[in-house]
Amino acid sequence: MHPPFTPHRHPMCLEIIEEFQMCHDLDNLIGKFFRDCTYLKVKILCFFRQEKAVKGKVNFKQSKKLQKRLKAICTKKKD
Repeated sequence: MHPPFTPHRHPMCLEIIEEFQMCHDLDNLIGKFFRDCTYLKVKILCFFRQEKAVKGKVNFKQSKKLQKRLKAICTKKKD
């Protein structure tokens, strides 16, 4: 499974998501049946992995800052 292809949640891969959605329109039933859109889905999944890695790094940095702040608060209360 993949996350929903909502453009507002994935700004890094907006163009490819739009191409993929156009490929999956009702006008392209034959192409969808013969998997013409598969290469776009692979590109989207690669972008999702990159996006997840970037968000993970940001979250890790934020968690380290929070841990330092909480540790400082705890040491102040002990004194």
